[in-house]
Amino acid sequence: MSPVPSTEALFAAWMAEHGPIVQKVARAYARGERERTDLARELMFQVWSSVPRFDGRARPGTWIYRVCLNTALTWRRSTGRRERRTDDGADVAALDHPAPGPDRVAERNDLLERVYAALHRLADLDRSLLLLQLDGLSYREVAEVTGLSENHVGVALTRARQRLTAQLKGVIDELD
Repeated sequence: MSPVPSTEALFAAWMAEHGPIVQKVARAYARGERERTDLARELMFQVWSSVPRFDGRARPGTWIYRVCLNTALTWRRSTGRRERRTDDGADVAALDHPAPGPDRVAERNDLLERVYAALHRLADLDRSLLLLQLDGLSYREVAEVTGLSENHVGVALTRARQRLTAQLKGVIDELD
């Protein structure tokens, strides 16, 4: 029987393998660089705090998603009670495109920001489901994270995609 890893070792291993989950959830639930940084720190703290409660029944990635999404939802509710801060110039992830011209970069950045703005207008459950699906989780894994049944995940994802498509109507037309 192998020794149980320390909290520090387990957290470090989780962050090495699943750290991008923290950034994805922060990007989906916070607006502006300052809010994303604050939320990402809170997500990491909550993952750290959850390590002793991890019992191994779920995969670590599923556990981290559950902790991060629950934390993000709580954070969003608490910030909703305060006065909304304005977006302080969101940074846009670098796009993997060979040497685009400045006009093309600006256009793609604008479209990407509009996609994130559409995600921000969706209900929290829709946003969570879409984020999990975009990250490649199966319906079963999404069900584990959200506590929904697999059938409900399928129906809810279909509806969430329809709502996102409606939000993105103008953006999709520009991409064609």
